[in-house]
Amino acid sequence: MVIAGEGADRVVAGLDGLHNVRAVVAGDRPVTEMTEIVTRASVTYVVYDSDPLAGVRDAWVDYFDETAPVGGLEVAIETMIHALRAEAAVLPDYYIVLEPQDMPPTRRHWWLGVLAGTAPSRIVPAPASVDAVRTSLANLVAGRWWPEPADGWLRELPRVVPDRAGIG
Repeated sequence: MVIAGEGADRVVAGLDGLHNVRAVVAGDRPVTEMTEIVTRASVTYVVYDSDPLAGVRDAWVDYFDETAPVGGLEVAIETMIHALRAEAAVLPDYYIVLEPQDMPPTRRHWWLGVLAGTAPSRIVPAPASVDAVRTSLANLVAGRWWPEPADGWLRELPRVVPDRAGIG
């Protein structure tokens, strides 16, 4: 489970010691190391602050904010698809997104439009506090998983317009 947003590392560190939770502040760990930690865990939740989709997210935001060179989003998408196929990255069970209302519009659309539209129950907005995230953990609901194969929805991202994302 990824905690995303401003202060995610602080919130993750504050979850350390909860029953059936392993909290891992990623720091400079590469995605492949985080993937290994997650897949080998023997607890109910591994909570961490390293988003495997960060490169795609940033490229999508930059693409629609017109701050990236042409082709950057496509490269990020293909890199992610390769990592997923090679099992060097895995999509998290959930994203708990801290204070999405305070994010710049395109980034907020990524979380609450693109990802929430792709797998609605997998995106959980929350206040940026340890207590709020603990409450979110206790109230997670089951829902559909990320669409498989991920190639399809990832390759559609250049056509997913921010203020229309998730509307269907």
